[in-house]
Amino acid sequence: MTLDVPNLKDFDQRLRDEAGEDPTLEVPQDPPSKKTQIIAIYGKGGIGKSFTLANLSCMMAEQGKRVLLIGCDPKSDTTSLLFGGKACPTIIETSTRKKLAGEEVGIGDVCFKRSGVFAMELGGPEVGRGCGGRGIIHGFELLEKLGFHDWDFDYVLLDFLGDVVCGGFGLPIARDMAQKVIVVGSNDLQSLYVANNVCSAVEYFRKMGGNVGVAGLVINKDDGTGEAAAFAKSVDIPILAAIPADDDLRKKSANYQIVGTAAGPWGALFAELAENVAEAPPLRPVPLSQDGLLGLFDSKDTGGDVVLVPATDADMRGKYAAPKKSLEVVYDDV
Repeated sequence: MTLDVPNLKDFDQRLRDEAGEDPTLEVPQDPPSKKTQIIAIYGKGGIGKSFTLANLSCMMAEQGKRVLLIGCDPKSDTTSLLFGGKACPTIIETSTRKKLAGEEVGIGDVCFKRSGVFAMELGGPEVGRGCGGRGIIHGFELLEKLGFHDWDFDYVLLDFLGDVVCGGFGLPIARDMAQKVIVVGSNDLQSLYVANNVCSAVEYFRKMGGNVGVAGLVINKDDGTGEAAAFAKSVDIPILAAIPADDDLRKKSANYQIVGTAAGPWGALFAELAENVAEAPPLRPVPLSQDGLLGLFDSKDTGGDVVLVPATDADMRGKYAAPKKSLEVVYDDV
């Protein structure tokens, strides 16, 4: 019996080729409906993008708006809160399964609704089997085939991982797919570092002729220390909402309970967020340098007062360090 063993070198090269391709070349560029606001929300993983979007979308729907929520994070967790923790079949996995069966993907296979919100997940490749950013691109290609630009919604909310260094995650900014961007951050350096990267990407593509702007910052888990507010002021964007670090919110989120409803105590907060998101214009931010970002924090917490000491050749050679013979020619005094 002969086993069919895949050529690992070929597989490795395919991954390298895929990662090296320019993802922006394949993005559908049909203009969206003028009626629809397409808004991309960015933030560090785990900062609360999905929590914010699930509750925001429910509040918008409660206010009579037609809302489509699209998860664009390979973790596929955007819709988990909306659907009470139940996993939503992703577009990529559904497309793969249907293709193997010789069937076409239908709207009902990938789009689901609850509390007036329509929602779907793009998904991503399996671990070690592809680029997450390119998975996003393939997902939007499938949405195009399903008629994405003909759908009738007031708002399309896109949940994106903040790693905009990757072309796939930077799609809404790079290709003007969204009218505006919202960043989610907290009073910690890492989440504001990601938020600043998003502002840098927006500014870069504005210089290239793009039109996407930053509508503002949502401060999540706000403990009142003020770093996120200082960041918003420094990059010249408004604060759309400050969601407190509250134990009630934490417990309800962990139990997949929606708090973005007028029937609950947090309704007014999310109603104000919905209004601000709808009305905030797309602004051109002023991203900070790394030192400027560190300057928002106490140097004792960030290492901002550390002095960089250059290494020497002797440091690098360790026990092998030895004087080098000079090639310089020394002449005796005449």
